[in-house]
Amino acid sequence: MSEITLVGESYGARLDVFLAANIPGLTRSAAQKLIESEKVTLDGCPVKKNHKTVAGEIYTVIQNEPDDSVLVKQDIPLDIVFEDDDLIIVNKPRGLVIHPAPGHPDGTLVNALLHHCGESLSGIGGVIRPGIVHRIDKDTSGLVIAAKNDRSHLSLASQLSARSLIREYEAIVCGNVKDDSGTISAPIGRHPVDRKKQAVTDKNSRSAVTHYEIIRRYGGYTHVRCRLETGRTHQIRVHMAYIGNPVLGDIVYGRKKADLGMQSQCLHAKKLCLILPSTGERVEVSSDLPGYFIEVVKKLEAAEAFA
Repeated sequence: MSEITLVGESYGARLDVFLAANIPGLTRSAAQKLIESEKVTLDGCPVKKNHKTVAGEIYTVIQNEPDDSVLVKQDIPLDIVFEDDDLIIVNKPRGLVIHPAPGHPDGTLVNALLHHCGESLSGIGGVIRPGIVHRIDKDTSGLVIAAKNDRSHLSLASQLSARSLIREYEAIVCGNVKDDSGTISAPIGRHPVDRKKQAVTDKNSRSAVTHYEIIRRYGGYTHVRCRLETGRTHQIRVHMAYIGNPVLGDIVYGRKKADLGMQSQCLHAKKLCLILPSTGERVEVSSDLPGYFIEVVKKLEAAEAFA
């Protein structure tokens, strides 16, 4: 058994939809069963199944977890860009899974954090997600925050909810993006047919907002900077595909081929701006573009030079 704490992000959303959207692998039917069995509480009291979420409310969810014997400390190298007594920010390489899941019992960022931090990780995320405040995809590189205690975890979660924790990404997308800058405001929910995917939809969805600006155009491709106002699953990938400019190498939402030799999305979480839980100081952390991203840029620059 484990407890997961979630902070409400909007008013009036169905609780089962909110839980399914925020707990990986949890379906709406499973969320409904948790609510009916009084495994979801608010201020220590079971939440009624007709409860609508309220921004800032803190829900506690009790779940049966997979066998935690697979959760081992592993000496996996970490590129640490910031660390204090409350949190650690890691520059995650492409291909590294955030936490154990079916098919990935170990070799994850969590296994590496356990080795580096020992027992000093927040327990709010549950047995197999200790310290994890937010996630990025396996094949997305870049900055990830982990909390070392419950107090800092709740502080960071509140910053995410209040949209004061700034997250900036860089991506190479297919096609020539029409405008130099813009905002994509389109709700995201589970794909109506393929439940492993997300989609822009009005059905059982949540608001999603992505701001973007052009860094450089390369004819058939565009280098863009994206800032998340919300943090939905696959948000940038879904939104860029929605406007007709899917992320290069994203065979799930974009072109079904290894474009420019990319086998996975060319997307990097480059910058974070947050308030340190203990001091209240606002800090900005950034990371360099990884090698795979730089190689793509070089190919595009070379192609442009010979055009």
